[in-house]
Amino acid sequence: MRHGRWRFLAGALIPALALHVVFVLSPYAQAFYLSLTDWTGVAGVAHFIGAANYTRLAEDSLFLDAVRNNALMLVLVPFATIAIGLFLASMLHLGGRGGRRGIAGSGAYQIIYFFPQLLSLVVVAVLWSFVYNPTTGLLNGALHALGLRGPSWLASPSLALPAVMAVLVWSSVGFYVVLFSAAIDGIPPELFEAALIDGAGGWTTFARVTLPLVRDTVQVAFVYLGIAALDAFAVVQVMTVGPGGPDGATEVIGLSLYRNAFQYGKFGYASAMGVALFFATLTLAVLALRGNRKGFA
Repeated sequence: MRHGRWRFLAGALIPALALHVVFVLSPYAQAFYLSLTDWTGVAGVAHFIGAANYTRLAEDSLFLDAVRNNALMLVLVPFATIAIGLFLASMLHLGGRGGRRGIAGSGAYQIIYFFPQLLSLVVVAVLWSFVYNPTTGLLNGALHALGLRGPSWLASPSLALPAVMAVLVWSSVGFYVVLFSAAIDGIPPELFEAALIDGAGGWTTFARVTLPLVRDTVQVAFVYLGIAALDAFAVVQVMTVGPGGPDGATEVIGLSLYRNAFQYGKFGYASAMGVALFFATLTLAVLALRGNRKGFA
């Protein structure tokens, strides 16, 4: 009986583990190896060059611009998206008894907020490219109606990256409104009623009841948004022109990786960028998990 149980477990786990090794771990291992070679993507032989690609990364000014931009996006995009998502989700739950049941039509609002999730990032980037158009765009048209002169949003080194980040936040916030709303729905209503009886205001209820009890959901949101901020390739590629926008203002690691691999034929060097991006993502996840154990300050 005991041997039969182990045979069953082995039969169930070994095929899944084998598939995981072949299709997940093996590509990672190949990327790590290729990052130590000068492979061009078409040559039959990849010469081992050690850590030379990583040395080049430290001296590549465009890649360093990408790291700086990704770091800025990693800080601003998750925090802005989570802050707006939590605010809107909390507002949708105000007005009911005990501040818990939600305002009238909250479900319809959630559908409206969620709508950008139905569009791919490429479509979103194309739409916002029209919005940011300096001559015929909706944004500058609105500014012109107010008697103001709109700038060239995507051609200005100081405005291009904030414009891209605004699109990332806009496209993501609806999903997290729905996610946080579901998390708030899972909080026992007695806690909100107790806070109301104790005379707690809206901000106090949010800070002392809502936020601590949706902490795990916020942690998950931060990890996913951090990964999205590190991989903003599609939006940057569609919305901005040239290698990394004006003066490299919107250069990101994913764009540098794509360009070096498929335009310049430097797959070994691009693999080194991929490995750097992998460890950046892994570090983000570890820090988020450790931060969750300590809780909110």
